[in-house]
Amino acid sequence: MQSSLPAETARQHKRSSKLKVLRKALLIFLGAALVSVALEIFLVPNRIIDGGVTGVSIIAQHLTGWPLGVFLTVINLPFLFLGYKQIGKTFAISTLYGVIVMSVGTALLHPVEPLTLDPLLAAVFGGIILGIGVGIVIRVGGSLDGTEIVAILLNKNSPFSVGEFVMFFNVFILGSAGFVFGWDHAMYSLIAYYIAFKMIDITIEGFDESKSVWIISDESKALGEAILKRLGRGVTYLHGEGGYSGDDKNVIFCVVTRLEQAKLKTIVEEMDPNAFLAIGNIHDVKGGRFKKKDIH
Repeated sequence: MQSSLPAETARQHKRSSKLKVLRKALLIFLGAALVSVALEIFLVPNRIIDGGVTGVSIIAQHLTGWPLGVFLTVINLPFLFLGYKQIGKTFAISTLYGVIVMSVGTALLHPVEPLTLDPLLAAVFGGIILGIGVGIVIRVGGSLDGTEIVAILLNKNSPFSVGEFVMFFNVFILGSAGFVFGWDHAMYSLIAYYIAFKMIDITIEGFDESKSVWIISDESKALGEAILKRLGRGVTYLHGEGGYSGDDKNVIFCVVTRLEQAKLKTIVEEMDPNAFLAIGNIHDVKGGRFKKKDIH
Protein backbone atom coordinates (compact mmCIF):
# COMPACT_ATOMS: atom_id res chain seq x y z
CA MET A 1 0.00 0.00 0.00
CA GLN A 2 2.83 2.37 0.87
CA SER A 3 4.61 1.77 -2.45
CA SER A 4 1.63 3.15 -4.37
CA LEU A 5 1.88 6.58 -2.70
CA PRO A 6 4.91 7.84 -4.66
CA ALA A 7 3.31 6.69 -7.93
CA GLU A 8 0.06 8.49 -7.07
CA THR A 9 1.99 11.64 -6.14
CA ALA A 10 3.88 11.48 -9.45
CA ARG A 11 0.60 11.14 -11.37
CA GLN A 12 -0.88 14.13 -9.56
CA HIS A 13 2.24 16.20 -10.26
CA LYS A 14 2.16 15.22 -13.95
CA ARG A 15 -1.55 16.10 -14.18
CA SER A 16 -0.91 19.43 -12.45
CA SER A 17 1.97 20.20 -14.84
CA LYS A 18 -0.24 19.48 -17.86
CA LEU A 19 -2.92 21.81 -16.53
CA LYS A 20 -0.34 24.57 -16.01
CA VAL A 21 0.96 24.15 -19.57
CA LEU A 22 -2.60 24.20 -20.94
CA ARG A 23 -3.44 27.33 -18.91
CA LYS A 24 -0.28 29.03 -20.13
CA ALA A 25 -1.04 28.12 -23.76
CA LEU A 26 -4.59 29.46 -23.49
CA LEU A 27 -3.45 32.74 -21.93
CA ILE A 28 -0.75 33.26 -24.57
CA PHE A 29 -3.37 32.55 -27.25
CA LEU A 30 -5.72 35.09 -25.67
CA GLY A 31 -2.98 37.73 -25.34
CA ALA A 32 -1.73 37.28 -28.90
CA ALA A 33 -5.29 37.34 -30.24
CA LEU A 34 -5.96 40.65 -28.46
CA VAL A 35 -2.80 42.12 -30.00
CA SER A 36 -4.03 41.01 -33.44
CA VAL A 37 -7.35 42.78 -32.83
CA ALA A 38 -5.59 45.95 -31.69
CA LEU A 39 -3.38 45.97 -34.77
CA GLU A 40 -5.85 45.14 -37.54
CA ILE A 41 -9.05 46.66 -36.16
CA PHE A 42 -7.60 49.86 -34.70
CA LEU A 43 -3.96 50.76 -35.34
CA VAL A 44 -2.90 49.62 -38.82
CA PRO A 45 -5.95 51.00 -40.71
CA ASN A 46 -5.27 54.40 -39.10
CA ARG A 47 -1.53 54.26 -39.86
CA ILE A 48 -0.62 54.14 -36.17
CA ILE A 49 2.31 51.98 -35.13
CA ASP A 50 3.60 50.39 -31.95
CA GLY A 51 7.22 50.15 -30.87
CA GLY A 52 9.63 47.29 -31.43
CA VAL A 53 9.30 44.60 -34.08
CA THR A 54 5.57 45.33 -34.42
CA GLY A 55 6.29 48.94 -35.42
CA VAL A 56 8.97 47.90 -37.91
CA SER A 57 6.56 45.31 -39.36
CA ILE A 58 3.78 47.88 -39.82
CA ILE A 59 6.17 50.24 -41.63
CA ALA A 60 7.48 47.38 -43.80
CA GLN A 61 3.92 46.31 -44.67
CA HIS A 62 3.05 49.86 -45.69
CA LEU A 63 6.13 50.18 -47.91
CA THR A 64 5.87 46.75 -49.58
CA GLY A 65 2.20 45.80 -49.44
CA TRP A 66 3.07 42.35 -48.08
CA PRO A 67 0.96 40.84 -45.26
CA LEU A 68 1.76 42.13 -41.76
CA GLY A 69 1.98 38.59 -40.34
CA VAL A 70 4.90 37.75 -42.64
CA PHE A 71 7.04 40.53 -41.20
CA LEU A 72 5.95 39.82 -37.61
CA THR A 73 7.20 36.25 -37.96
CA VAL A 74 10.31 36.74 -40.10
CA ILE A 75 11.73 39.72 -38.18
CA ASN A 76 11.15 37.98 -34.83
CA LEU A 77 12.90 34.71 -35.84
CA PRO A 78 16.51 35.87 -35.24
CA PHE A 79 15.52 37.26 -31.86
CA LEU A 80 13.81 33.98 -30.98
CA PHE A 81 17.06 32.14 -31.75
CA LEU A 82 18.91 34.50 -29.41
CA GLY A 83 16.24 33.99 -26.76
CA TYR A 84 16.58 30.23 -27.05
CA LYS A 85 20.36 30.42 -26.61
CA GLN A 86 20.50 33.01 -23.84
CA ILE A 87 17.21 32.88 -21.91
CA GLY A 88 15.91 29.34 -22.30
CA LYS A 89 13.92 26.83 -24.30
CA THR A 90 10.61 27.40 -22.52
CA PHE A 91 10.76 31.15 -23.13
CA ALA A 92 11.62 30.67 -26.81
CA ILE A 93 8.81 28.17 -27.40
CA SER A 94 6.28 30.37 -25.61
CA THR A 95 7.36 33.39 -27.63
CA LEU A 96 7.30 31.50 -30.95
CA TYR A 97 3.80 30.21 -30.19
CA GLY A 98 2.60 33.73 -29.33
CA VAL A 99 4.16 35.26 -32.45
CA ILE A 100 2.55 32.61 -34.68
CA VAL A 101 -0.87 33.17 -33.12
CA MET A 102 -0.46 36.93 -33.51
CA SER A 103 0.67 36.62 -37.14
CA VAL A 104 -2.18 34.28 -38.09
CA GLY A 105 -4.63 36.53 -36.25
CA THR A 106 -3.57 39.58 -38.26
CA ALA A 107 -4.01 37.62 -41.51
CA LEU A 108 -7.52 36.49 -40.53
CA LEU A 109 -8.58 39.96 -39.36
CA HIS A 110 -7.09 41.92 -42.25
CA PRO A 111 -10.32 41.82 -44.35
CA VAL A 112 -12.39 43.02 -41.37
CA GLU A 113 -13.45 46.69 -41.43
CA PRO A 114 -11.90 48.88 -38.70
CA LEU A 115 -14.18 49.93 -35.87
CA THR A 116 -13.15 53.57 -36.19
CA LEU A 117 -11.23 55.80 -38.58
CA ASP A 118 -10.77 58.49 -35.93
CA PRO A 119 -7.01 58.29 -35.20
CA LEU A 120 -7.38 59.48 -31.61
CA LEU A 121 -9.99 56.84 -30.77
CA ALA A 122 -7.91 54.24 -32.57
CA ALA A 123 -4.80 55.23 -30.60
CA VAL A 124 -6.61 55.10 -27.25
CA PHE A 125 -8.56 51.87 -27.66
CA GLY A 126 -5.91 50.19 -29.78
CA GLY A 127 -3.33 51.02 -27.11
CA ILE A 128 -5.54 49.65 -24.33
CA ILE A 129 -6.21 46.34 -26.10
CA LEU A 130 -2.60 46.01 -27.23
CA GLY A 131 -1.27 46.62 -23.72
CA ILE A 132 -3.62 44.08 -22.16
CA GLY A 133 -2.66 41.47 -24.74
CA VAL A 134 1.08 41.99 -24.38
CA GLY A 135 0.76 42.10 -20.58
CA ILE A 136 -1.03 38.73 -20.49
CA VAL A 137 1.73 37.11 -22.56
CA ILE A 138 4.53 38.61 -20.44
CA ARG A 139 2.76 37.62 -17.22
CA VAL A 140 2.88 33.92 -18.16
CA GLY A 141 6.51 33.99 -19.29
CA GLY A 142 6.42 34.79 -23.00
CA SER A 143 7.04 37.75 -25.27
CA LEU A 144 5.73 39.08 -28.57
CA ASP A 145 8.59 41.41 -29.43
CA GLY A 146 12.21 40.54 -30.14
CA THR A 147 13.62 43.93 -29.18
CA GLU A 148 13.07 43.04 -25.51
CA ILE A 149 15.35 40.01 -25.97
CA VAL A 150 18.08 42.16 -27.53
CA ALA A 151 17.72 44.68 -24.69
CA ILE A 152 18.17 41.93 -22.10
CA LEU A 153 21.33 40.67 -23.83
CA LEU A 154 22.85 44.15 -24.31
CA ASN A 155 22.12 45.00 -20.68
CA LYS A 156 24.53 42.30 -19.46
CA ASN A 157 27.64 44.20 -20.61
CA SER A 158 26.36 47.75 -20.52
CA PRO A 159 25.63 50.47 -17.94
CA PHE A 160 22.21 51.02 -19.53
CA SER A 161 19.10 49.25 -18.22
CA VAL A 162 16.77 47.03 -20.25
CA GLY A 163 14.13 49.74 -20.15
CA GLU A 164 16.59 52.34 -21.50
CA PHE A 165 17.53 50.10 -24.41
CA VAL A 166 13.87 49.42 -25.25
CA MET A 167 13.12 53.14 -25.04
CA PHE A 168 16.00 53.93 -27.42
CA PHE A 169 14.77 51.37 -29.97
CA ASN A 170 11.22 52.61 -29.76
CA VAL A 171 12.11 56.32 -30.05
CA PHE A 172 13.97 55.50 -33.26
CA ILE A 173 11.10 53.36 -34.61
CA LEU A 174 8.35 55.81 -33.66
CA GLY A 175 10.40 58.65 -35.10
CA SER A 176 10.67 56.76 -38.38
CA ALA A 177 6.87 56.70 -38.53
CA GLY A 178 6.94 60.47 -38.94
CA PHE A 179 8.79 60.14 -42.24
CA VAL A 180 6.60 57.26 -43.50
CA PHE A 181 3.10 58.19 -42.30
CA GLY A 182 3.43 61.88 -41.41
CA TRP A 183 4.19 63.55 -38.09
CA ASP A 184 0.56 63.71 -36.96
CA HIS A 185 0.35 59.91 -37.18
CA ALA A 186 3.69 59.64 -35.40
CA MET A 187 2.23 61.65 -32.51
CA TYR A 188 -0.84 59.42 -32.41
CA SER A 189 1.56 56.48 -32.34
CA LEU A 190 3.23 57.96 -29.25
CA ILE A 191 -0.18 58.19 -27.56
CA ALA A 192 -0.93 54.56 -28.40
CA TYR A 193 2.52 53.47 -27.21
CA TYR A 194 2.19 55.30 -23.89
CA ILE A 195 -1.28 53.86 -23.22
CA ALA A 196 -0.10 50.36 -24.14
CA PHE A 197 2.93 50.75 -21.84
CA LYS A 198 0.71 51.66 -18.90
CA MET A 199 -1.77 48.87 -19.62
CA ILE A 200 1.07 46.34 -19.72
CA ASP A 201 2.06 47.39 -16.19
CA ILE A 202 -1.52 47.19 -14.94
CA THR A 203 -2.04 43.76 -16.53
CA ILE A 204 1.18 42.34 -15.12
CA GLU A 205 0.88 43.83 -11.63
CA GLY A 206 -2.92 43.86 -11.31
CA PHE A 207 -5.26 46.58 -10.14
CA ASP A 208 -5.06 45.48 -6.52
CA GLU A 209 -1.50 46.68 -5.98
CA SER A 210 0.08 45.58 -2.73
CA LYS A 211 2.12 47.68 -0.33
CA SER A 212 4.96 46.60 1.94
CA VAL A 213 4.85 48.30 5.34
CA TRP A 214 7.68 48.77 7.85
CA ILE A 215 6.88 50.25 11.26
CA ILE A 216 9.37 51.00 14.04
CA SER A 217 7.58 51.69 17.30
CA ASP A 218 7.89 51.27 21.04
CA GLU A 219 4.27 50.07 20.93
CA SER A 220 4.98 47.31 18.42
CA LYS A 221 2.93 44.60 20.14
CA ALA A 222 -0.15 46.78 20.54
CA LEU A 223 0.20 48.04 16.96
CA GLY A 224 0.55 44.51 15.62
CA GLU A 225 -2.58 43.36 17.44
CA ALA A 226 -4.52 46.41 16.19
CA ILE A 227 -3.49 45.71 12.58
CA LEU A 228 -4.56 42.09 12.95
CA LYS A 229 -7.92 42.93 14.50
CA ARG A 230 -8.87 46.03 12.51
CA LEU A 231 -7.36 45.17 9.12
CA GLY A 232 -7.29 41.39 9.27
CA ARG A 233 -3.66 41.36 8.18
CA GLY A 234 -0.95 39.26 9.79
CA VAL A 235 2.27 40.93 10.89
CA THR A 236 5.86 39.79 11.43
CA TYR A 237 7.93 41.14 14.32
CA LEU A 238 11.59 41.81 13.62
CA HIS A 239 14.33 42.82 16.02
CA GLY A 240 16.68 45.63 15.02
CA GLU A 241 19.21 48.04 16.42
CA GLY A 242 19.30 51.80 15.95
CA GLY A 243 22.37 52.81 13.93
CA TYR A 244 22.67 56.16 15.72
CA SER A 245 21.51 55.35 19.25
CA GLY A 246 22.46 51.69 19.42
CA ASP A 247 19.12 50.96 21.16
CA ASP A 248 17.13 47.81 20.45
CA LYS A 249 14.25 48.47 18.05
CA ASN A 250 11.10 46.48 17.45
CA VAL A 251 10.09 46.43 13.77
CA ILE A 252 6.73 45.41 12.34
CA PHE A 253 6.54 44.15 8.77
CA CYS A 254 3.26 43.52 6.96
CA VAL A 255 1.70 43.65 3.50
CA VAL A 256 -1.56 45.48 2.77
CA THR A 257 -3.50 46.46 -0.32
CA ARG A 258 -3.63 49.98 -1.72
CA LEU A 259 -7.17 50.41 -0.37
CA GLU A 260 -6.07 49.48 3.15
CA GLN A 261 -3.18 51.94 3.20
CA ALA A 262 -5.15 54.90 4.57
CA LYS A 263 -6.69 52.84 7.38
CA LEU A 264 -3.28 51.50 8.33
CA LYS A 265 -1.93 55.04 8.65
CA THR A 266 -4.88 55.93 10.88
CA ILE A 267 -4.17 52.96 13.16
CA VAL A 268 -0.50 53.91 13.49
CA GLU A 269 -1.36 57.56 14.17
CA GLU A 270 -3.80 56.56 16.89
CA MET A 271 -1.56 54.00 18.59
CA ASP A 272 1.83 55.72 18.33
CA PRO A 273 2.07 59.17 16.66
CA ASN A 274 5.89 59.02 16.99
CA ALA A 275 6.25 55.72 15.15
CA PHE A 276 8.45 55.50 12.04
CA LEU A 277 6.35 54.34 9.08
CA ALA A 278 7.66 53.39 5.61
CA ILE A 279 5.40 52.16 2.78
CA GLY A 280 6.59 50.85 -0.58
CA ASN A 281 5.11 49.28 -3.70
CA ILE A 282 5.53 45.58 -4.35
CA HIS A 283 4.55 43.80 -7.55
CA ASP A 284 3.96 40.21 -6.44
CA VAL A 285 2.84 38.58 -3.22
CA LYS A 286 2.76 34.80 -2.97
CA GLY A 287 2.68 32.24 -0.18
CA GLY A 288 2.89 32.88 3.54
CA ARG A 289 -0.24 34.18 5.25
CA PHE A 290 -1.14 37.10 3.06
CA LYS A 291 -4.76 35.98 2.86
CA LYS A 292 -6.97 38.46 4.66
CA LYS A 293 -8.77 37.36 7.83
CA ASP A 294 -12.32 38.36 8.59
CA ILE A 295 -12.73 41.49 10.68
CA HIS A 296 -15.79 42.59 12.66
